Amino acid sequence: MRLKNVLLILLALSLAATAWAQTKTSGTLQCGKSDPSYQIPVGDRPDHVFSIGKAKCTWSTALEMAGTQSKDHESASFADIRGARGQVRTADVGTMANGDKYFVSTQGTTTVKEGVTQTYEGTWRYTGGTGKLKGLKGKGTFKGKAGADGAMTVEVEGEYQLPK
Repeated sequence: MRLKNVLLILLALSLAATAWAQTKTSGTLQCGKSDPSYQIPVGDRPDHVFSIGKAKCTWSTALEMAGTQSKDHESASFADIRGARGQVRTADVGTMANGDKYFVSTQGTTTVKEGVTQTYEGTWRYTGGTGKLKGLKGKGTFKGKAGADGAMTVEVEGEYQLPK
């Protein structure tokens, strides 16, 4: 009887894993300079600022989910910058070619030189979606590097799950 229960549990777990199979994903975002962009000096030391901005991005190497490719992406960010380093959080909205949307939350670190972001890296997670992406879950990592014009190239990789 005990063996039968163990086998039933293992069968149930394997079916659950199949129903929520994770799919690898990756892509490259090209993000323009933040517009609008604001910096507010905190006042406790000369190089401590809060920064907020919004950037429009396009996929130079598109993500693919639910049979369609990513089209565009917007990222609203908040950073707590102290000198040449900072902590950053973003809330992102992306649109797929079929019009479905996905929502992303990130957190990471940044390096700054003369008030301009140089690098940005951390983790991301899907927080939801619309249409075929409703119930979207997933997570991953990213690394970004800024060009001389303030635009950023961001390499994204991770995995996602869609409910059956």
